[in-house]
Amino acid sequence: MEFPYGQDPGAPVRSGVPEHGRIPKYYAAKVEIAALLDELGEGEVLPTERELATRLEVSRETLRQALRELVLEGRLRRLGRGTVVAGPKLAQPLSLASYTEGVRGQGRRPGRHLVGLDRFPCPSALAGDLGLAVGDAVWHMERVLLADDERVGLESTYVAVERVPDLAADFVPDSSFYAYLHERLGIGFGDADERLETVLATPREALLIGTPGALPMLLIHRLSRDTRGRPLERVRSLYRGDRFSFTTHLGTPAQG
Repeated sequence: MEFPYGQDPGAPVRSGVPEHGRIPKYYAAKVEIAALLDELGEGEVLPTERELATRLEVSRETLRQALRELVLEGRLRRLGRGTVVAGPKLAQPLSLASYTEGVRGQGRRPGRHLVGLDRFPCPSALAGDLGLAVGDAVWHMERVLLADDERVGLESTYVAVERVPDLAADFVPDSSFYAYLHERLGIGFGDADERLETVLATPREALLIGTPGALPMLLIHRLSRDTRGRPLERVRSLYRGDRFSFTTHLGTPAQG
């Protein structure tokens, strides 16, 4: 059976066009530009705003609105004074697999840049999550996430010092923390609770990731436990909404 309207089943129904057929000029321009992007391919430079406005017979402001939405959706990216076709988003699994495994599985080179590694007394807001007493020593490790040297996110990890006492001396900051726990310390992950929401980056976060403050971000809060059910880490991961999507597998719920 041919899908209605001859479109991809993953696309908006009727390509987002209302039944009455009246659509904003910027959206019509956006649809035409999106088709052009498919022809050009990743990394190709988009024609100038003047050329596109003339070709599509729209004003420069109408064109800019269409381009802004395509940038926010990750179809385009700014490069110097020009605009180029962006590659596909990274599809990160919502699972206990590490960021390293997820990025590597898509043929990209994962990396991390250490922003800071600090040790501090555990505050009450964190103590319950990590199964600690207020004042117990806690590590906070903050790292910029990279994919092929492109900054794509920011990750904050909180873990009890008693679980990883030699973190500052033994851990290589641009490597996988999960691999370090498993291979160096023999700690395995059992399960985790996650919450995902959309946010805007703070000015500091936008500066570290290298994005405009208005770019939507995907924020994941994770509380992980080891194979014995003991709290292990609390993680706050911020991902660029224009460079990431998330996937998961859903099974049939238990009956009864």
